[in-house]
Amino acid sequence: MEIFNSMIESVSGVIGVINGYVWGVPMLALILGVGLYLTVGLKFMPILKLGKGFRLLWSGRIPDKDKNVKGEISPFNALMTSLSATIGTGNIAGVATAIFLGGPGALFWMWCTALVGMATKFAEAVLAVRYREVDANGNHSGGPMYYIKNGLSSKWAWLGTAFAFFGSIAGFGIGNTVQANSVANVIESNFGVEPIITGLVMMVLVGLVLMGGVKRIGNVAGKLVPLMAAFYIAMGVVVLVIHAAEIPAAFALIIESAFNPVAAQGGFAGAAVWMAIRFGVARGVFSNEAGLGSAPIAHAAAQTNNPVAQGLVAMLGTFIDTLIVCSITGLAIIVTGEWTGGETGAGLTSAAFSTIPYGNYIVAVSLSVFAFTTILGWSFYGEKCVQYLFGIKAIIPFRVLWILVVPVGAAGSLEFIWLLADTMNALMAIPNLIALGLLSPVVFKLTKEYFASDGAAPACMTEEKKD
Repeated sequence: MEIFNSMIESVSGVIGVINGYVWGVPMLALILGVGLYLTVGLKFMPILKLGKGFRLLWSGRIPDKDKNVKGEISPFNALMTSLSATIGTGNIAGVATAIFLGGPGALFWMWCTALVGMATKFAEAVLAVRYREVDANGNHSGGPMYYIKNGLSSKWAWLGTAFAFFGSIAGFGIGNTVQANSVANVIESNFGVEPIITGLVMMVLVGLVLMGGVKRIGNVAGKLVPLMAAFYIAMGVVVLVIHAAEIPAAFALIIESAFNPVAAQGGFAGAAVWMAIRFGVARGVFSNEAGLGSAPIAHAAAQTNNPVAQGLVAMLGTFIDTLIVCSITGLAIIVTGEWTGGETGAGLTSAAFSTIPYGNYIVAVSLSVFAFTTILGWSFYGEKCVQYLFGIKAIIPFRVLWILVVPVGAAGSLEFIWLLADTMNALMAIPNLIALGLLSPVVFKLTKEYFASDGAAPACMTEEKKD
């Protein structure tokens, strides 16, 4: 056991060094820079057309029976599958960790990441639908590896392979073990259930859904995600109403802390401005995944012939995830004053919600459901990455491995898992962000044509490739 622990410490040290580089100034500048470039290039359309996005989401909640409309799941379920992967531990434990390490100002930088991230998510989905392929099973496959392969010249092909490689590994961190570990910890602390038991139960539940493929994942996500998100938001609003008098001061503290160091107080160790930016952006990306390249894999399966229409639906994921759900969590932590109590992760959010009866149980149940749906959503992402690398023959072995890893994550080391997931997120994002910059003229052109034609899809927008 001592040898094993020593190995983990050594590996953690190496990954920690890599993490320091990949989440350094160049990476943060790349994420925010690409998002800002796309936002300006789209003339702030993602922010100005939020209403149209919600209307398209509502009209796309029922599967299209038209055989000429390509795709496997409804636009609504595509977004729910995407949200199932994003609304997870990042919204509960991730926000709390960002505030614990970076201070209240981290929430401001999460908001900034989300505002420009809407344009990033829009562009990702547009390109995913535009350049998706049909595989040997007749299902649509898309995402960064495909829009790199089909949208850029052959000299960039290695970039798509790199994304698929990092994505297939990152999924086991951000989308599987991190989620299982967080659930196991919160269930143990609130209900006294051993982590391995929680892990085994989750393994069975994930297996029952996963073997049904993307349609079953979409159906489960389409029911669970809206219900659980609405419940969590409602409970968070109750906490904020109880502490309504503290909300103006909380906003002032968030803005001030975003640009000024925060002194140590209570159980809070203090944080420099760089810490607020670093953890705000990193946890923001971890939560909403804008720029990561994961969400467009789900949107590529949407029943639509119009890339821009799906892009308008896709950008809502960032808005809902960060500007609504994460804000509820962050504000609850700040207005209750719990951010100075020394707690971190899900425990900090539980402490903030303890203002209301059974608040800790509400957080425990919410995190469990969110994490469960995240495991489902990310299984699809990882599957498509592995399929891109090894073909459809790798799908079943991947699903089996994915299911078996769940209890391993539940009983593993939380610190090491978070570090690994954080590092792999950055390595995934780099190829995707480069591709978004190179393919931005395509996004701008298709968007201009879409609004010029009042939402009708030009013929060039419906072309697809056969794998």
